[in-house]
Amino acid sequence: MKRISVAVLAATGMVGQRYASMLSTHPYFDLIEVTGQSSAGKRYGEAAWTGLPLSDKVRNLKVKPTEPSALSANLVFSPLPTDVAQTLEPKLAKAGFKVITDASPHRMEPDVPLMIPEVNPEHLALVELQRKKRHWDGFLVATPNCTAAGLALLLKPLHDSFRLKRVIVSTMQAVSGAGYPGVPSLDIIDNVIPYIKDEEDKVESEPRKILGSFAGSRIDSAKFQVSAMVHRVATTDGHLESIYVETEERFVPEKVEKAFRDFRAEPQKLKLPTAPKQPIIVSSAPDRPQPKLDRNAGSVPGMSVVVGRIRKGLDDRSGRMTFLSHNTVRGAAGSTILTAELMFRKGLLS
Repeated sequence: MKRISVAVLAATGMVGQRYASMLSTHPYFDLIEVTGQSSAGKRYGEAAWTGLPLSDKVRNLKVKPTEPSALSANLVFSPLPTDVAQTLEPKLAKAGFKVITDASPHRMEPDVPLMIPEVNPEHLALVELQRKKRHWDGFLVATPNCTAAGLALLLKPLHDSFRLKRVIVSTMQAVSGAGYPGVPSLDIIDNVIPYIKDEEDKVESEPRKILGSFAGSRIDSAKFQVSAMVHRVATTDGHLESIYVETEERFVPEKVEKAFRDFRAEPQKLKLPTAPKQPIIVSSAPDRPQPKLDRNAGSVPGMSVVVGRIRKGLDDRSGRMTFLSHNTVRGAAGSTILTAELMFRKGLLS
């Protein structure tokens, strides 16, 4: 199998280093380029600081500036800062690069697929429409906000089996979600910050697009409502979220647990390298999930969502539960790499 050459932009950032580590020995993708403006010219192993495992080849790559003229890879992974991604990613796609991004600026554009491979693989049909409409040789595909990613994955079997009417979510988000250097230590130690800029809007809008239906030339967003309250807490990795749902069908906790345990999708059927065997893991313990204990659960560490405390709500058509997803793996690099794997198997990267 001939591997696809790939580049990681902003590779010296927290999420960029997660990409580099997960791609170091990937069977489909050959990481040949890493970029980082402040580290250009350095050996990547000298610029990386998180301690994540890297192959010798990746460790010895020379960091390039983040410019289209510096790149030659077929596929580009982009965890760029929002302001840079806004202008650079379309330039790359226009220049012929295939770009998969977990940056936020283009997620809600009508012709940009917003992907969780287990949830909406049919949305990839937008790629060819996008290329024709924009006259691009490349393309731009997005993955969701780190909090919305775990939420939308969990909502998929719920919506399929019970038809969601309303979702109310309260989050407890790890400091790694703020990047590096992130939140100053004296702000977050012994504290909870009940505000993350623009986060609530993303959590309320992105799952509805992801769970929307492909209507031939557009995505019709799902009709259920989402209300979000977000909090930054002093954990390193792993976003813990508590949700209350209202459903059209009767909410029976035992049936909900079964829907979660039985949930498998195209990435599992294709046995993609980054696809966990069980996307949603149900915990029966009364005090789980917990970030320290559960963020790396599953056959591919960090790619499974762990859910527990599944209970009825105020009536027979409502319920509540708590779940955990790894924000830099399932919520960022892992979902984006899994999207690329699905596109590779579908022949969309050739």
